[in-house]
Amino acid sequence: MSRVKIAPSILAADFADFGAECRAAEAQGADWIHVDVMDGHFVPNITFGPAMCKALRPHVATVMDVHLMIAPVDPFIEAFAEAGADILTAHVEAGPHLHRTLQAIRAAGVKAGVALNPATPAAAVAPVLDMVDLVCVMTVNPGFGGQSFLSSQLPKIAELRRMIGDRPIHLEVDGGVDAATAPRVTEAGADVLVAGSAVFRGGSAAAPAPYGENIRAIRAAAEGVLA
Repeated sequence: MSRVKIAPSILAADFADFGAECRAAEAQGADWIHVDVMDGHFVPNITFGPAMCKALRPHVATVMDVHLMIAPVDPFIEAFAEAGADILTAHVEAGPHLHRTLQAIRAAGVKAGVALNPATPAAAVAPVLDMVDLVCVMTVNPGFGGQSFLSSQLPKIAELRRMIGDRPIHLEVDGGVDAATAPRVTEAGADVLVAGSAVFRGGSAAAPAPYGENIRAIRAAAEGVLA
């Protein structure tokens, strides 16, 4: 089994054919499917809601990793859980009651994740580490795909890996991940890599072979430092 999970972000896929894009990415080796939910308020972009996640669910055979870049979060947890999310990740910065938010996610029968924006220190998640299944480090400022990787986040990833210790918590990196940056984040301690344009470039749902080539290149680069 691969030591690093690759989670293609559908933000970079063909918006007119999401179901086929998800199936193609999985067939080409994706471990998870990452769904970026943005509200135009917490981040400067608008993407998908619970109805889109519900429509995607039959096309995702692996893990639907739903990243909630919205504020407030709590009123929408039940809807996204009912839509079929396997993991719901809320941001530290999205509200004043992070414990309550994570409790609500767990109570909805979904795995709980917590995300940190680039300016948020690793220490912000220390009080909730025993309540989460995943920590997501944003290596770009959230809102748009295709941004350049922020190398300033590498020490944060390493610090979080030390904080997590032997807890069964995934350490995810989201933003600017490709075959060049994957070894750096994996060496720092990440085990789930979200990649959008680096996966979906060069192919289509009808001709998905490049997706597989891209996924294999990212995985090989990431795992090369773990030998």
